Amino acid sequence: MATFRMNRTGEDVKRELIDIIRHLKDPRVNSSILTIIKTELSNDLSHCKVYVSSIEGLERAKEACKGLNSASGFVRREINNRLKMRRTPDFHFVPDNSTEYSADIARILNGLDIQHEDDEALDEEETDENEN
Repeated sequence: MATFRMNRTGEDVKRELIDIIRHLKDPRVNSSILTIIKTELSNDLSHCKVYVSSIEGLERAKEACKGLNSASGFVRREINNRLKMRRTPDFHFVPDNSTEYSADIARILNGLDIQHEDDEALDEEETDENEN
């Protein structure tokens, strides 16, 4: 039962963080497209590790995390106002490159020229029709 509540609280924190980050005025944060990959709350809710990724690369994510870590007091106060938690966690923002990595994989897969079995069957039917 405790893990369900922790997961639900973590998702609530993640949802609110997305909205808070969208309204931050720090140029290091709002100059890039950021994605919160996951949040890890400690068991006593005193710490929250937030993994942040940017589509523009790991360097941009590192720069955004510096801005987010400097605004962690503001973020903590906003989370407290929105969620009314007994203990508001300290936020630690960590850069992550998973969005960039998945975009590279998608680019590589789109570059491959692979025919599917359905396409091959259609090609065979078309050649049969052309011969008759």
